Amino acid sequence: MADPIIHIAPAKINLALHVTRRREDGFHDLESLVVFAALADELEAVPDTVDSLTIVGPFSPGLASGDTNLVARAIAAFRARWPDAVATGLALRLTKNLPVAAGIGGGSADAAAALRLMVSQSGQAIAMSELSDLAARLGADVPACLVSAPLLARGVGELLEPLPEFPELHILLVNPMVPLATADVFRRLRAHDNYPLPALPSPLTRPVQLGIWLAETRNDLQPPAVKLVPVIGEIVDHLALAQGCMLARMSGSGATVFGLFGSSGQAHQAAQMMRAQNPEHWVAAAPLLLPHA
Repeated sequence: MADPIIHIAPAKINLALHVTRRREDGFHDLESLVVFAALADELEAVPDTVDSLTIVGPFSPGLASGDTNLVARAIAAFRARWPDAVATGLALRLTKNLPVAAGIGGGSADAAAALRLMVSQSGQAIAMSELSDLAARLGADVPACLVSAPLLARGVGELLEPLPEFPELHILLVNPMVPLATADVFRRLRAHDNYPLPALPSPLTRPVQLGIWLAETRNDLQPPAVKLVPVIGEIVDHLALAQGCMLARMSGSGATVFGLFGSSGQAHQAAQMMRAQNPEHWVAAAPLLLPHA
């Protein structure tokens, strides 16, 4: 039996997210500093006669593995765009290690991993620009998840500026296990024309530079999310008290809260504190992924 092809789908974290404009199509223009953690879903595949998808792992219950699943949609969209690129079918197995509807891009990251997997098995060259266009049609966060390295995202998430440098940092993620729909959060948003992100320092190589910059930023979706799920605000307040925590804030549209730390020891010590306070919460610490060489 052939060895499985494995691609990971790292958690996406919005360190800062400014909503700058409501567009005529009803969507919003955003500006966001996006990073990825060494915490991930895992997608593996072996050649088969037809494409199929099985979902396992701690967060698999209740997830549909049919045509509506983002991984299945990504595979189908890739085959429709490049019908002769991958000669065989693929039996796919997705291990869901990340919480669902948690503001850390789980489904989008899974779709991006599926696209990367298809490219790795392609018998023809696939232009990154065309792959990114296809990713954008699957979801606003999928193009960023294709990169899976520090970047600035603008527009609805399709305008990406990968960062050449980024400081080594560790992140702690805490999720209260309360799903939060993005549409519900945007419906509660009061201001739709906030000022954009300040310019990033260049070069951005030291944690203190990032900490100073982040102090001038926000997540504009955090206040409406806290109104819907008040425990998010409680987690932010508790995590901010952890020793060495540079910043505690909600990621994306929630409900995951992150804490930024300069060392692995500080992040894991804070994880122990947060688990002791709320054993039912999902708590995980990991280093951030650095820019691609």
